[in-house]
Amino acid sequence: MKNVFIKIGVIALLSANQSFAQDTQPTSVISAPKWTKNATIYEVNIRQYTPEGTFKAFEAHLPRLQKMGVDILWLMPVNPIGELNRKGGLGSYYAVKDYKAVNPKFGTDDDFQSLINAAHALGIKVIIDWVANHSSPDNRWIEEGHLDWYTLDSLGHVQPTIGTDWYDVADLNYDSKEMRTEMISSMKYWVTKFDIDGFRCDVADWVPVDFWNDARKELDQVKPVFMLAEAENPQHHVAAFDMSYGWNFHHIMNEVAKGKMNAADIKKYLILDELQFPSNAMRMQFTSNHDENSWNGTEMERMGTALEALAALTYCVDGMPLIYSGQETSLSKRLLFFEKDTILWDKMDKVDFYTKMNRLKAENKALENGANAGETEFINELCTNQVLVFQRKKGCNTVTCVFNLSPNAQTLSGNLPKKSGKVFISNDATGSNTLAPWSYRIYTK
Repeated sequence: MKNVFIKIGVIALLSANQSFAQDTQPTSVISAPKWTKNATIYEVNIRQYTPEGTFKAFEAHLPRLQKMGVDILWLMPVNPIGELNRKGGLGSYYAVKDYKAVNPKFGTDDDFQSLINAAHALGIKVIIDWVANHSSPDNRWIEEGHLDWYTLDSLGHVQPTIGTDWYDVADLNYDSKEMRTEMISSMKYWVTKFDIDGFRCDVADWVPVDFWNDARKELDQVKPVFMLAEAENPQHHVAAFDMSYGWNFHHIMNEVAKGKMNAADIKKYLILDELQFPSNAMRMQFTSNHDENSWNGTEMERMGTALEALAALTYCVDGMPLIYSGQETSLSKRLLFFEKDTILWDKMDKVDFYTKMNRLKAENKALENGANAGETEFINELCTNQVLVFQRKKGCNTVTCVFNLSPNAQTLSGNLPKKSGKVFISNDATGSNTLAPWSYRIYTK
């Protein structure tokens, strides 16, 4: 069970929110697959990963990723992309033309199966991106005459999701029981045929929760799956999803890097987030992903010199850390979304950092995920508006985390607990009570 132990000064905050927690915190009835308990996840942009942009070319990278400590691969959509109203030259991955086919630009069914088999042989699980809110306007379902499976305008034509500029997609109608049945059948197809391990579900909040509940129940009858929601909704964790996005935490980190928020804001967020979600809910923590990189800027643009400290923080707080394609080589460009824009694997300067952080996550039980997570205890006498100090504990395992989340040197107001252990990783070699700007020290015991 996850718990947050808060010392004097935060008790009032918890008490003030007690009724809120009781009214809003749902109880989950699902269990995540056992292999997720100490896992990290890596997002794969097949189109941009290699010059070829194929399953075969990416497969060659699997041994490197295994060595780096990656446990789960999340593949952006692998389906064929619609041609009608296509954006750019290659279109959006998220304009799906056929829910039961692979994108021929990426390879064949056999190529995809080879990738899954190779990953599994290395002990790596694979989930695929699933777009249930909308399809391309030339999807096979439309060509087969299932217009009632779509949200139609006053003239009886398919239309984008209302309120978006997604003119390259058609909104699906969840009042249609037949469409729901076929959507779940399509998801089961990938688990049954290719033995994938789960799904990352796009704009999950725009699809009815009861659909996801039904889908999870049926998928688990094929094999236990891992489900990730692109949403931040506690109700998703009751009967459908194991993990959801830590969007708010990500946005707070961006604001901390800009000097608009601080360590105290992070501390408050972590406390309140713990109150809202079921005890076994996993939260995905990240400094970048495909949306952030392409639309809001690289992690360097958004976080600057704070980047490494914030990346380390995603491994220390409760949740599963995400690495996006190219972060291990300090990807410093916004990848084009609708065109070919190959990642340059020229620096590889963050491989050691991510390898060490992944090892910490894998080996220290205090940092396990979901229902297995260690308790979090803030060391309030050392925390300030600039400095965040906390411990994660489980059994004999302790991780002590010290972060200076400011561009100025800071001095700890006291000493760390005697049983903090030895420094596992740090970007501040002094070891004194004075913390360098944007520095972190992670101690393990």
